[in-house]
Amino acid sequence: MIVKSADINQRRAGMLLHPTSLPSGVLDDDVERWLQMLAQTGLSVWQVLPLGEPQAGLSPYQCSSAFAFNPALMPEIVPPDANDSGYVAFCSQQQFWLDDYVLFKVLKQQFDDKSWNEWPQAWKFREPAVILQAVQHYEAQITGLKWQQYQLHKRWQEIRSLATSLDILLFGDMPIYVGFDSADVWAHRELFLLDAEGNMEVVSGVPPDYFSQQGQRWGNPHYNWDSMQNDDYAWWKSRVRHHLQMFDLVRIDHFRGLEAAWMIDASCETAIDGYWQKIPGDALLSSIQSMINNGDRQLPFIAEDLGIITPEVTALRKKYRLPGMSVLQFGFDEFDDNPHKLKNIVEDKVVYIGTHDNDTTKGWFNSLPDHVKNHVLQVLNLAQDDGSEIANMVVDKLIDDALQSAGKICMISMQDCLHLGAEARMNTPGTITGNWLWRFQWQQLEQPQNTDRMKHIRLRIESVHRLPVVID
Repeated sequence: MIVKSADINQRRAGMLLHPTSLPSGVLDDDVERWLQMLAQTGLSVWQVLPLGEPQAGLSPYQCSSAFAFNPALMPEIVPPDANDSGYVAFCSQQQFWLDDYVLFKVLKQQFDDKSWNEWPQAWKFREPAVILQAVQHYEAQITGLKWQQYQLHKRWQEIRSLATSLDILLFGDMPIYVGFDSADVWAHRELFLLDAEGNMEVVSGVPPDYFSQQGQRWGNPHYNWDSMQNDDYAWWKSRVRHHLQMFDLVRIDHFRGLEAAWMIDASCETAIDGYWQKIPGDALLSSIQSMINNGDRQLPFIAEDLGIITPEVTALRKKYRLPGMSVLQFGFDEFDDNPHKLKNIVEDKVVYIGTHDNDTTKGWFNSLPDHVKNHVLQVLNLAQDDGSEIANMVVDKLIDDALQSAGKICMISMQDCLHLGAEARMNTPGTITGNWLWRFQWQQLEQPQNTDRMKHIRLRIESVHRLPVVID
């Protein structure tokens, strides 16, 4: 599998915006308008969150398939045409995940949306006779779901073609774990740590950190790495190939979990009590590297290395020359060696002011205690007054700092470009309501102050000396 890597060595600036935050919330012609706006602003990277179908709620980090598109992103329903040559080719090329996914979806509906481990035994354990019977009995529904995925796949390839013509890289996000109640776990139980009845004994998460004093109990199943090693990580490599058919760059979410995973007893309600288990991430990345670019060491991945990061995690990232992440909102503490401080950011970093898990910059600043606000203003060399515009000044200064940082790529958010507060926050970790809902409106970009800000961003991008960056 050959992946072009020259473009990712050019310093770039881009924007983080999930498609559900477009005015329509779907992949309609808003996408074309969005890409044209990025190009006109000088932004050449579009980062999205995972595009999969949320299991429950709206979180794209808990999906019913590691491969399928979220059907809610479909702009319109087109009647199936089984004679479409592209559809036939799609079903053949994607068979390795598509057949399991569509049958999983049909059976979920038939069994009142219960988790697969609560289905009748024959279906739960995929007895060949009942699987064949179901495929035949639900042929119409299965065809409809396959056609739906084909239409989404075709639409995304149109989007990728336009992005390429505008020199815009598509930057995707691959959650390290998959949802328990997913087609992947149902179809490949041997790849996950489950008991004889298909239940989880340990679940994923992270210990207490910046985002949560209780830690985060994600509840995903852990991988059975011994089983995965037996076939040279075939499932993982299929997943990587699939993502690289869709994106130019892919963020590996919770990269730390490829060095060691936080194991939580499934009976525990929080993530406080757990332990770190070593993971063969080096062997996995080596196998993936051999698959991509015939072993070229420049892999098109970004390592999400936030939180508790050990020297072993950093060594693994650097061995495979993967850029990490720096977040400016994390850089205002008393520790001089904090890697998120602007002065400490180096070339092998993708720089953010905040991620989708952070508050907007305006919301973040407004929520700080007065003494911390004063410290932020002092660091940013801004006047310490009570003016109503001070929060907006902080946002603009941090956008400028991020754009002019030494990082490989700079990513900013539409919320910050529009000077929006906490009401526009995308996600609050550890909570289950009010997340993933924010959308912007085109009229907001037509407001004079926002139009001027986008022009300012373009001038800043043009003023930064952009040359190919080689990560040692």
